[in-house]
Amino acid sequence: MTSQFRQVALIGKYHAAVSHGAAAQTRAALEDIGQFLAGQGCEVAIERETATSTGIQGYPALDLPAIGAGCDLVLVVGGDGTMLGVGRQLARYGVPLIGVNQGRLGFITDIPLDYYRRILEPMLGGAYEEDLRSLMHAQVFRDGQCMFDALAMNDVVVNRGATSGMVELRVEVDGHFVANQRADGLIVASPTGSTAYSLSAGGPLVHPSTMGWVLVPIAPHTLSNRPIVLPDGCEVTIELVSGRDASANFDMQSLASLLHGDRVTVRRSEHRVRFLHPVGWTYFDTLREKLHWNEGN
Repeated sequence: MTSQFRQVALIGKYHAAVSHGAAAQTRAALEDIGQFLAGQGCEVAIERETATSTGIQGYPALDLPAIGAGCDLVLVVGGDGTMLGVGRQLARYGVPLIGVNQGRLGFITDIPLDYYRRILEPMLGGAYEEDLRSLMHAQVFRDGQCMFDALAMNDVVVNRGATSGMVELRVEVDGHFVANQRADGLIVASPTGSTAYSLSAGGPLVHPSTMGWVLVPIAPHTLSNRPIVLPDGCEVTIELVSGRDASANFDMQSLASLLHGDRVTVRRSEHRVRFLHPVGWTYFDTLREKLHWNEGN
């Protein structure tokens, strides 16, 4: 079968510190997948930092902007954290992503490494399901000036310092006052992020095709402060009223320290991440596998 994707890039363990053993495993997996792709008629490239960390040679080494501009498909070998970082940076280019998981099944890296050949071959020939995921565009304003700007695929989190007490946060939606909340923090999660920090804080599972966000308080002082689902076309603003050592986190990767009066705004990004899955894939299969539903039945 000849691939409908001519230029294919490989990325593994992007921006992650890995042990020597893990790097060797990643190298072996990437080399095997690279040979498989070449056999399917693909021109293979490798992400530059992946090439450096694994020592793989023999393929063009490209940075992410070059991959986004020149490749038809990206295969990410790793876990959901790797895919989140890649997805944020490549969303603006519209290039589709396929996730190959080296360990347990992931929520967004859903092809097991042991079976990748059987699953990938029909996908390369055009037999796949497309899954579009929204991104959040977050900014931190101080005295009217934007101090920080970031994209998030999972969530934007405003929370207290590790050794400090609760924070007080003023929440607005589309400029309308919602409430002042005293809590350990507040999560604005996308449907993709509903299975991450939001879930552990008591938020609901949100199907990825839902055009919405979930606003989840973290250990609220008032128990009537409950998670709420909002349309993702709105703008959420969170102002730090009181509390020490507070910060804003974007997919738990980038961080901005907050002062009293700082305002974090979250709105829908114009970009979406394109995932490709095998034909027949459903979100419910992933939930059942990952959350161990029906075990023992």
